[in-house]
Formats: sequence, C-alpha cells, structure tokens
Amino acid sequence: MKHLMFLMLMVLPIVICTFSAPNKFGAYAAEAVEDDLVDVEGEEGAVTGEDAEADEDNDTGSSSSPNADTYLLFTKPLYTPGQQLDLPGGKPVEFLIGFTNKGAEEFVIETVEASFRYPMDFNYFIQNFSAVAYNREVKPGFESTVSYTFLPSDQFAGRPFGLNIALAYRDANGIQYNEAVFNETVLISEVDEGLDGETFFLYVLLAGIVVLLLVIGQQYLLGSSGKRKRAAAKKVIETGTANDSTIDYDWVPQETLRALQKSPPKSKTPKTSPKPTKPASPKPVSQQSPKQRKVKRSAGDD
Repeated sequence: MKHLMFLMLMVLPIVICTFSAPNKFGAYAAEAVEDDLVDVEGEEGAVTGEDAEADEDNDTGSSSSPNADTYLLFTKPLYTPGQQLDLPGGKPVEFLIGFTNKGAEEFVIETVEASFRYPMDFNYFIQNFSAVAYNREVKPGFESTVSYTFLPSDQFAGRPFGLNIALAYRDANGIQYNEAVFNETVLISEVDEGLDGETFFLYVLLAGIVVLLLVIGQQYLLGSSGKRKRAAAKKVIETGTANDSTIDYDWVPQETLRALQKSPPKSKTPKTSPKPTKPASPKPVSQQSPKQRKVKRSAGDD
C-alpha cells in the first residue's frame, strides 16, 4: 500500500502539469513564426519616419481634434518614454489619461478602451479589454483626467504585443473623435513572485521522492541489523534426555515399556579391560578306573 501511494505522488504532479497548461507549446510555436516574419520583412524593406506613423494612424483609425490635447501616464508599472514598456503577466496595469480643452467649445469624454494587437500588423486583434464609459464634460480652457485598469493574461508571458489605448470623445457639434493615446509594442513578462501550481506540484514530487528514499533506507537498516542479530545469536546445544521426568512415554506401546522395565539397567561406569591373572594350578584329580566311576554313578541313581 505504501509503494502504491508513493507511485501516485510521483505520477500525479506530472500528469497535472502536462494538462494544466496545454497552450504553452502553441505560444512558443507562434513566437517562432513571428521571428520568421520579422526576418522576411526586414529583407524586403521597412517603412520608417513620418510614413510609418501615418500608416499606423490609418490602420488603427485614429482621429483627433486640433482643439484637444491628450496625455498618458502609466502609474503601475512606471514607464519611461523612449523605452519599451514591460507589463507583468497576471498583474493589473493602471494608467491615467489627461485631456485638455484648448478650443471655444466643450468636449465630452465618452469611453476609454485598450486592446492587444498583432505586433507586425495592428489591424489584427489578439485580446480586447472592456471599454469604460465616462461621459465627462470638459469646458473650454479646462482639463480632466480619467483612469483605466486592465489585466494582461499570464498566458502571453514572454511575447511582444502591440498595445493600443483609444480615447473616444466628441465636440459640441456631435463630431466623433477616436484618438490612439498609446500605440506601441510592449513585452509581457512572467512574474516569478508567489507559488504557482507547477512549483507546488514540483515540491510535492520532491517531498514524495525524499519520503520514498527514507522508507527504503529504513528497510535496508532494519534488514541489516536483523542479519547481525541472527549471526550473533548463540547456537543451542542439545543435551539429550538427561532428566527422565520430562520424557513423554504415552506414544510408546505398553509391551515395549514392560520389556524396558524388565531389562537390567546398563552400567554407566566405563568399561575397562580385565587385568591379566595368573592361571590357577589344576587340582589333583584322583585317578579312577572306569569301573569305579560306573559303580558310583549307579549308586547315585538309586
């Protein structure tokens, strides 16, 4: 039962880690395709300068009013202009949008929305975030600030994306404007803080291996100590049946017991060879004739 439990501890984390993030392999494959596309476009040619900015504005459908100025400030994480923005995957991103009315008519800030675009073509959407409606009026010569928060998915960690932040507003005449206050490529980074599921199951697997090694070591030590005790134990010497009171005679036939009781006990004294003795001198036998012996024999018969 113990070995089955240890086997389950070793196999279960591997199975869960395999099926918990099935899209990771697809993400790496897509990243490799993007690298190939970057190389091909670099060889064919690239558009830079004012032409590139104009193309991006046309692709995203951005339009702004000359009587309005917009500003963007990332509060979490902090962003330095001129550098690539690094957004942590699975962590909220917060920013502020400032709006200044320089004209003689009022403006109404309607919505703010953000989206991830394909970095090589901003017309392709990867992920759309919710649009937040404000409907805030800005009088001529006044300023207004709105905030927005979105959460990048940790599935996009390690990949670049185009981040488009659009501000929709209108003037007093009802003319709609949709200005892209931020339209650049950002990098989604993986956050190492905290304990994710893969790390937890890895620790469980390591703990199971350690417990299994301890059990194997304990069994080995117990087996070796048992062998030493058996080797050091004294051998029992058979002493025979010196005490007759401990002998069970019930299984012996009665005839055999009677025969054993009648037979004389054997002497326990060691047998020694008899000492040589001198031969006794023969007694003189009276010489008689056969006739005399016959007479005596007949007289004894009577």
